[in-house]
Amino acid sequence: MKKSRILNKKLNTAIADMGHSDMLIICDAGFPIPDEAQRVDLAIEKDLPTVEQVLRLVLEDFIYEKVIVANEQKLYNPLLFERVCALCDRCEVETIPHEEIMAKMPGAAKYIVRTGGFDPWGNVVLISGVDAHRWFDKPGVITPDYYKKRASYDK
Repeated sequence: MKKSRILNKKLNTAIADMGHSDMLIICDAGFPIPDEAQRVDLAIEKDLPTVEQVLRLVLEDFIYEKVIVANEQKLYNPLLFERVCALCDRCEVETIPHEEIMAKMPGAAKYIVRTGGFDPWGNVVLISGVDAHRWFDKPGVITPDYYKKRASYDK
C-alpha cells in the first residue's frame, strides 16, 4: 500500500501527470466541469470533502508556482481566502474576476478536482511548477534571477 496520505487513484494520477505550467483546479461542488475535462470527482455530500481539505492534501504532494482565486472569494468569502493564502505559501495568491475563471479556466485545465465544498467562490486554480531547488542544484548550473525565489524553496 502506498505511504503518502492520498489514496484516491485518480487524484494520484492527476498529480503525477502534471507538467510545468499545467493547470489543476480544485473546485466546489457547483463548478461547471466540461464533459471533455479530466475530472477527479471526490464529492460525497455537502462539505465532504471540503475545498480546504483537498487543497491541503494536494499541496503536500504537488509543486505549484501560481495560485489563482476569484476576486469575489477575497471580498465575500474572506475566511476561505485567508485559509487558501495560508496554505499556499510558495507565492502570493492572485485574484481575477469570477466570471473570467468560469469562462476560461475549465477548458484550459489539465484536471479538475471536484470536492463536496459548498463554499461561495470556492475554486482554487493551481499552476504546476518545477522543483527549482532540485533543478538548479547541479554543479555548474546558474540559477537565473527570475528563478532564484522559486529555487529557494526546499520543500
